[in-house]
Amino acid sequence: MPQISQATACVHIRWMIRRDMPAVLAIESESFEFSWTEDDFIRCLRQRNCIGMVAEQDGRVVGFMIYELHKNRLHILNFAVAAESRRQGVGRVMVGKLLGKLTHERRNRVMLEVRETNLEAQLFFKQLGFRAVSVLRDYYDDSVEDAYLMQFRYRASAEELADPTNRISRLAG
Repeated sequence: MPQISQATACVHIRWMIRRDMPAVLAIESESFEFSWTEDDFIRCLRQRNCIGMVAEQDGRVVGFMIYELHKNRLHILNFAVAAESRRQGVGRVMVGKLLGKLTHERRNRVMLEVRETNLEAQLFFKQLGFRAVSVLRDYYDDSVEDAYLMQFRYRASAEELADPTNRISRLAG
């Protein structure tokens, strides 16, 4: 797994709460031409397998991530960092937190779609070890733009592979 360095400033990652919505919506609208609405966020977060988290710096929300839990993978649906907080490690810390949830036994990869025109995001995720695995033609409802399906695969360490344990034996022992 690539080494995820800490941000230059202290970043706190926590679950997203209703009170965060104005800051999240502001970051969303400054980050994307075709941004999610508050209803889009609420509809997504009401689903059982959908999770929101925010990055706080000096008591301010400076980034967010919405992802889905699936049986063997995590799927990033939406991710952004406030313009004034970019290139300070905030995004790296958020993605690092998500990659820390991967194991070789269960969820072993993270997937996301990135617009073909969003070179900054493509390069960001590539630096963290994600690879483009396919092109999704005419993927978006709001344009005829294609998307790259990017994936990060968990690589088990030699120690993990040498000592296979399952969840039940871990809980029982």
